[in-house]
Amino acid sequence: MSRQKLEIADIFRAHGPAWRRANAGHVSLNQLKVMSAIESCRTEALGGHVAACAKCGHQHIAYNSCKNRHCPKCQGPAARDWMAARAEDLLPVEYFHVVFTLPAEIARIAYWNKKTVYDLLFRASAETLTTIAADPRHLGARIGMTSVLHTWGSALTHHPHVHIIVPGGGLSPDGTQWISCRPGFFLPVRILSQLFRRLFLQGLMALHRARDLVFFGDLAGLAEDDVFTAWLAPLRRAEWVVYAKPPFGGPKAVLAYLSRYTHRVAISNRRLISADAQTVTFRWKDYRLKRRNCQKVMRLATGEFIRRFLIHVLPDGFHRIRHYGLLASAGRKTNVAKIRALLGAETVKQDQPSGAEIVPLTLREPCPDCGGPMRIVEIFQRGHKPRSRAPPRQEAA
Repeated sequence: MSRQKLEIADIFRAHGPAWRRANAGHVSLNQLKVMSAIESCRTEALGGHVAACAKCGHQHIAYNSCKNRHCPKCQGPAARDWMAARAEDLLPVEYFHVVFTLPAEIARIAYWNKKTVYDLLFRASAETLTTIAADPRHLGARIGMTSVLHTWGSALTHHPHVHIIVPGGGLSPDGTQWISCRPGFFLPVRILSQLFRRLFLQGLMALHRARDLVFFGDLAGLAEDDVFTAWLAPLRRAEWVVYAKPPFGGPKAVLAYLSRYTHRVAISNRRLISADAQTVTFRWKDYRLKRRNCQKVMRLATGEFIRRFLIHVLPDGFHRIRHYGLLASAGRKTNVAKIRALLGAETVKQDQPSGAEIVPLTLREPCPDCGGPMRIVEIFQRGHKPRSRAPPRQEAA
């Protein structure tokens, strides 16, 4: 497989069947569905259409996308559409990027309790920011935020954390004015870390008392109340990682920045280098290194690569992009309009962010040969081949 054309789908198609047989009974139905969707994405298995240029006659086949949120090929277009829908919510203020990360010990519990612990991670991080921001000693305002869950590290390890994009300020308690944070500074990270640790551990203890957590292997003993309490004790004193990145530019920069996080999957196709029955090779970033160029090459056994990819499949129906406070869905439009009025800003439509990994050729794009308009000349169903003779070029439908 060439470096330029290698995709996760290629690895699943070539080596997925053997991996599934070897791991029968240890793979969830949801994970199997994700594998199947990625394998079928943009192939004749999903059907599609043939587009032809009205001027020069150029044709190409556009196979349908699987639209699975774990598919690397589908997330570029999905991110673009999501960003366009969010453009009207942007405010003409500074924005900050805050990241809340679970300690490795808690991540081990989350591995077997994904929905429960990930939900708690969302709630605790949002409550932390809301509480500290409302404190008159810090900001004294009601804030809004967009939270995005990532469960991976660059090497595909299990590393749950949330990225939160926050406008740099909020509404006063009486709702009559906009209170801005200090330029270049949002909230004190150390205080955020301490409150996040307390809120999360309180929530985890509540889940344990309600018997909403399960434990396996060497963690099985944690099902006992006293053992679990003792096991958590060191974590009450440890430093929990919370950091805030410097503010970035205006609304256009915020959209472009968000697009790199909202629809990202565990690994993109462009990071893949090679794959065969024994090994998958890919690029990764070692963030432990202080220098800016921390790119490395990792080689994993093919079965281990597939396993690591699939541990990041989320439970069915789980929302990994959530909005809180002033940006919560119920009152978002009203709140944004009110804030804009207080700031004396008009609603401005933003351009779509550039740089998405996949930019599909659709009828909105002109002919790649002559620039003429493209028209659909044939639609074919799942499992069927097109009757029209078209060159092998394939793009998303």
